[in-house]
Amino acid sequence: MAVAKIVILNWNGVEHLRRFLPSVVAAAPEGVGVIVADNGSTDDSVAVLAAEFPSVSVLCMDANYGFAGGYNRALEGIEADYYLLLNSDIETPAGWLEPILDCLERNPDVAVAAPKLISYADRTEFEYAGASGGFIDYLGYPFCRGRILRRVEKDRGQYDDQRDVFWVSGAAFCCRADVFRALGGFDGDFFAHMEEIDLCWRMQLAGYRVRIVPQSTVYHLGGGTLQTDSPTKVFYNHRNNLAMLYKCTSPAQRLFVAVARPVLDMLAALSYLAQGRRDNFRAVFRAYRDFIRWHGALSRKRRAIRENRKGSASENIYRGSVVLRYLLGRRTFGSMMR
Repeated sequence: MAVAKIVILNWNGVEHLRRFLPSVVAAAPEGVGVIVADNGSTDDSVAVLAAEFPSVSVLCMDANYGFAGGYNRALEGIEADYYLLLNSDIETPAGWLEPILDCLERNPDVAVAAPKLISYADRTEFEYAGASGGFIDYLGYPFCRGRILRRVEKDRGQYDDQRDVFWVSGAAFCCRADVFRALGGFDGDFFAHMEEIDLCWRMQLAGYRVRIVPQSTVYHLGGGTLQTDSPTKVFYNHRNNLAMLYKCTSPAQRLFVAVARPVLDMLAALSYLAQGRRDNFRAVFRAYRDFIRWHGALSRKRRAIRENRKGSASENIYRGSVVLRYLLGRRTFGSMMR
């Protein structure tokens, strides 16, 4: 029997634990352990876990290593065939996990499978972070079945087909432990944001598939760590997206991105400035500063990825511009990726 472990990364999230962890424990199938990896919390998370959730194992780290580094460190000490990574603000209904495990068991070339994400606050809508599976366009902008840029669709069952996608959300990320380890896990330099898209891309380049399983649904509160347009989030999203593109794109796409993205990012920075959001304006330039400083390390990572490439993700990259599509009024996923 394959061993599966649910692992929840927590940082100062005691209220989320009290609110959402009971559903995770109740819905965990027999034999599937639940572990909370505490990322150096300074609230009373660890004490509350000991007092109120005795069946949950707790792994304590000495500092906040971010999403990427925190999970990498936690999973080093967890033996399992499947890692079922959940955000602390996810509600899991009964039966959510069985379709995911069935997909992984039946498809040995699927490295990661994920449930459909529905908004906890409005259960008629997809949730921004991942909806029903994600893609990127040729310039590296992510979007989802059910969410184009900031436009989130109602869930009417229109994306309930199980299929391969480019990425799935780190909010509910169920992967093969051996593949996770072989690829070095998340890129720890990212700290937070884009790390799951980067890993999904590397998984595909290594010859594996990424799968959305909408027969499984979970409910995500979202926005629990950083607001959508906070300067910190703008910084991480820009920097990590640039790093991911440098590492993973084909030579032709990399050349195109190198010309077009700086222009678009400068326009985004100027837009922030025009809105009086100087912190966000500066965040874009800080992202480019770090990206340039990382050039040597990124070049080494790119070479390693290219040398071990066994597959391609090109069929799941939208050849157009999702931003242009949005500006032209086409703001639902529709049939973009057939």
